[in-house]
Order: sequence, then structure tokens, then C-alpha cells
Amino acid sequence: MCDSRAMVTPSQKIVPSPLPLVQAPMAGGPSTPELAGAVGEAGGFGFVAGAYLSPDALRAALDRTRALTSTPIGVNLFVPGSQHVDDDAIARYAEELAPLADRFGVALGAPRWEDDSFDAKVDALISAVVHLVTFTFGVPRPETIARLQRAGVLAGVTVTSGVEAELAAAAGAALLVVQGTEGGGHQAVLDPSEPNSTPLLTALREVRRLDLPMIAAGGIMSADDVRAVLDAGAVAAQVGTALLCTPEAATSAPHRQALLDGRYSDTVVTRAFSGRWARGLANRFALDHPDAPSGYPQVHHLTRPLRAAAIAAGDADVPNLWAGTGWREVRAEPAADVVRRLTAGLDT
Repeated sequence: MCDSRAMVTPSQKIVPSPLPLVQAPMAGGPSTPELAGAVGEAGGFGFVAGAYLSPDALRAALDRTRALTSTPIGVNLFVPGSQHVDDDAIARYAEELAPLADRFGVALGAPRWEDDSFDAKVDALISAVVHLVTFTFGVPRPETIARLQRAGVLAGVTVTSGVEAELAAAAGAALLVVQGTEGGGHQAVLDPSEPNSTPLLTALREVRRLDLPMIAAGGIMSADDVRAVLDAGAVAAQVGTALLCTPEAATSAPHRQALLDGRYSDTVVTRAFSGRWARGLANRFALDHPDAPSGYPQVHHLTRPLRAAAIAAGDADVPNLWAGTGWREVRAEPAADVVRRLTAGLDT
């Protein structure tokens, strides 16, 4: 147990919802105020995905969410990574992708680094006084966590191992979002050189010894899955893939259809789309570029125009189709139905 961690009072319940179900923040499209609001109104805990949004857009998303629900709101931010990447490897990757970009009639993006307006968004969240802010891709500075907590905002860190959990606890995190390898989308590993291969239940056992509240994330698609992580010590289950085909999500049409018609046989963990390890459906682009270089957000910006053009053309073989290992159980149903189905039979 780390003495520097935040103390959580009864009024600061980690998951301030009747049901122990958290909507995963899915940046870059699927997450919407409508999704967060619907999950909150159904008894779960809704999240606004703050990554890729400007500070003003984040404020607008919070305002829209609050217009849809009076329930508490969580927000997730990406912690800026290193500016140092292998520029030559990324340049070679750009040459590799050039013919495909030509086919779609677009120019590849400039592989640039940015901090995603991190500090300005933290300032905005302190002013907005949301219930909970979680961080992914890194552990924020202790003073950042302390500022949030002085403003009455709980701060948590997404981790994939006991070692990462110790670093988050030392920085003062009030809770840990524990992500297993089964999860769809970007992996939260602090060292992006190797992908996360640890199953969720194993990660929960590793992290539980720190005695910090845990939200479990990764491959949760059924009420049995929710019960399993609660039995393993989590205070709630976080779900993303299960919500991708809800009408409230802004999941693209090619992504939605690929999930529902099962055209791809499996998922794969790849750096091909963003330069950071992420799990998605094993479409042609993911399989064609198994040796894509490390470098986030540089590679993200490089491939972004190509991915957007493919989505506009309805081509599911090129864009990232994030999905967890349980994707075959996805249903096209309202978010409230997902919440009810995944919490059926729980004692709340």
C-alpha cells in the first residue's frame, strides 16, 4: 500500500452508479455524449473520451452529455508519450503505404508529435469538476493528480500489470483501470515496445495486492464475464466492444457491419494504424503490415487520412476496426439493453 495515494471518502464512490458497469471511453469515433448519457440513464457510469478533442470540443462534449443525463460523468485522457521515434522507420512505412494512399486519392498525413493539449484539458476538467478522470498511455505527474483531487475530482490510471499499478499508486492514483490483453482498441501498456499479453483475470490478481479499487477492462461481453471480474476483486466492469453497435455510438458503418457479419475471422494486436499496440479485427491492412513501426501519435497522423478515406468509401479492409476478443457476441441493440443484459442477476 502506497502512502501517497488518495483517500476515497464515502461521498466519492469510485463508480457512482447503481450498477457496476462502466462505459469504456472509445476515442476517435464510437464514444458520444449520447452513449455516455444512455449508459448513465440505464444505471451504469458513462464516460466522455477526451483524447483527440480540443479543450473547447471537450467542454462542448461535457455540456452535451450533461444535457442528456444528470448522472455523474467520467472523462479519459491520453498521457503524452515520448517525442523520440525512429524517423527513418516511419519514413519507410510511409513509402510502403504510398501506393494505397494513391489508390484512395489522398495524401498521407505528416507524422508529427503533439501532446493532445493535455495540460489545457486537465485545466478544463478541473473547472468542470467531473466525477472521475482516468489516464491512458502513461502515469501523469503526481502534481497533476493532486490538482484534480484538490478540486474534488478522482483520478485513476489504466494499467496492465502489477509493476505499472505500483507506479500509478506512487503518483497518487485513487483507482486503477486494469486492462487485460482481451480488450479492444489501444493497449495501455506504459512501455509500448511490447504488447500486453496478460489475460484480464491474471492482471487483476497481480494488481489486487495493492488494495486500490479496480475497474476491470478487457473482453467483457456477458453477465458471466461481469460476475467473474467482480469475484476477482473489481468494483466494476468496463465495456467497450459490447457497445460498438448501439445506435448511440458513432461507430462507422464499415466497422459496424464488419462486426455484425463476421467477415473477419479473428482479432489481431497491431501497430499498423497508430504506432501503438491495439487490438482490432484482422482486416487486410492489419495483416499486410505486421512490422509497422512504433511511434504514437506520429503513425496515427500518418495513416489518418488514408483510414478516413477508406471509411468514406465503405472499405472495411483498410481502417482500424477496434474490437476485443469477445466481438462475436456484439449485438445491434440500444445501450440500455446492453447495460441490462450485462448486469442481469447481479445483487446491487
